[in-house]
Amino acid sequence: MRFRAIVEPPEPMRGLEVPREAVEALSGGARPPVTITVNGHSWKSRVAIMRGRYLLGLSNANRKAAGVTIGDEVEVELELDAEPRVVVEPPDFAHALDANPLARTAYDRLAYTHKREHVRAIEGAKKPETRVRRIEKAIAMLRDRGSTAS
Repeated sequence: MRFRAIVEPPEPMRGLEVPREAVEALSGGARPPVTITVNGHSWKSRVAIMRGRYLLGLSNANRKAAGVTIGDEVEVELELDAEPRVVVEPPDFAHALDANPLARTAYDRLAYTHKREHVRAIEGAKKPETRVRRIEKAIAMLRDRGSTAS
């Protein structure tokens, strides 16, 4: 699906407006997961709905990579992203999860976005001791969540 859109300022939650017909043509529901391509640069996201408008977020990094600025009119290629979203766990985090069945079960039940948040926090640690603390904190939180879900 191709359409033209104006690059809108990023606050509050704007970027690219998607025509209703484009969302309907994807047949993926009201907020489908999509692959967006602008000027040859692609990224994955999900269509958002705000105040009755269908929108695609366009981060500073994606604007820069696509070579666009606020106010530009761009051609957008939008495809339904039917591939399952998978978060690759760092080996040390995966080992800690596997060592605690309650934490593993709770983690496996999380949505993709929440799994990604845990992994980003762990991978964002600059010092090894910070990484260990973040893994321990995640395991404790997940373990507690797992024990209340039983």
